[in-house]
Amino acid sequence: MIIMENFKMAMASLLSNKLRSILTMLGIIIGVGSVVAMISVGQGAQQSVTSRIGSLGSNLLYVNSGRANAAPGASQGARGAVSLITMKEYELLRQAKGEFIQEVVPEVGTQTTVQYGKQSTTTTITGTTADYSQLRNFKPAVGRFIDEQDVLEMSTVAVLGDTVAQDLFGDADPLGKKVRFGRENFTVVGVMEPKQSGPQDMGDQIFVPITTAQKRLTGSNNIKQIVISATSENAMDLAQAQVETILTRKLGSADKFTIRNQQDVINTVQGTTETMTMLLAGITGISLLVGGIGIMNIMLVSVTERTREIGIRKALGAKQNHILFQFLVESTTLSSVGGLIGVIAGIGISYLISRIGQWTTSVSLPAVLISFGFSTLVGVFFGLYPAKRAASLDPIEALRYE
Repeated sequence: MIIMENFKMAMASLLSNKLRSILTMLGIIIGVGSVVAMISVGQGAQQSVTSRIGSLGSNLLYVNSGRANAAPGASQGARGAVSLITMKEYELLRQAKGEFIQEVVPEVGTQTTVQYGKQSTTTTITGTTADYSQLRNFKPAVGRFIDEQDVLEMSTVAVLGDTVAQDLFGDADPLGKKVRFGRENFTVVGVMEPKQSGPQDMGDQIFVPITTAQKRLTGSNNIKQIVISATSENAMDLAQAQVETILTRKLGSADKFTIRNQQDVINTVQGTTETMTMLLAGITGISLLVGGIGIMNIMLVSVTERTREIGIRKALGAKQNHILFQFLVESTTLSSVGGLIGVIAGIGISYLISRIGQWTTSVSLPAVLISFGFSTLVGVFFGLYPAKRAASLDPIEALRYE
């Protein structure tokens, strides 16, 4: 009964100063709304990037030369100036296809300028084999991909990514046309479908037979990386162990190559986006503390304004804990109502970002509950000192206060 009376008195006091109460809640509203919106954007981005990477295949292994931590400043996939992975290692792994290994695809790459008539663009030339399209789940939208005959004959054919095709040909049909890069003219036989891999635009590259790339572009038998698909996600560890055994036997040491799996890549991306999301949420959460200081300030003003009221209540028999609880209820109500409005605002902002900005957002229930709970705790924490000050007022001095 006493609790309800204190709550009614607290609400009456807040409603008697509506504008002041709204302005006091503003810091909490902005803080909670920002945290909810930032976390929803961060988690949406994480889900989007993860799904894009997963669309390339969830059972992939990547083999590169050297250890990722082989030397300070050394790039991944390199050990000194020598690439140890060649077509010989690729052939060995290809022969191991069976129970655990499904497909094996080599890749080489180089950056160069590609020309068609007066149009030019700088892009990546990727040399690979016919199995690349299926392994990467990346197919031509028009025309065809590289086939085994192209690889055997070292044909000067090219498959354009959609971005490169747009840069060079616009809306014109590129099939059968010749583009020039390196010292050769390459006949366009296909254009790939649009595809993203995390932040990477898969369409910003050109595919050629790996034998052609090695002979005419890189002049080396070395391979940038070998991509391997396991027969299933459950066979990933067994496939990785088999690959490691084959390459260790061939190269003489496990330090001469690195094997990463797709889940490692996904975990790295998730860890990065989670860190950025928490950083943004932490920065925006500072406004919650600012809002808490505002609540403390306004409650101290309220104690001063109601000194005589407190004195009268004490003279009529109110105890210290009654006064303490009343002012705590007022500060907690300010922060809780502000937190609730902030949650609604944050969900609304994330929805607008999704609709207007075409970003993927995901409202997190734990984030909503934590933000609201934290806003309530802010009200309790910053309202405690003014409440104690009100409860400790001497009733005689309070009644004399003008």
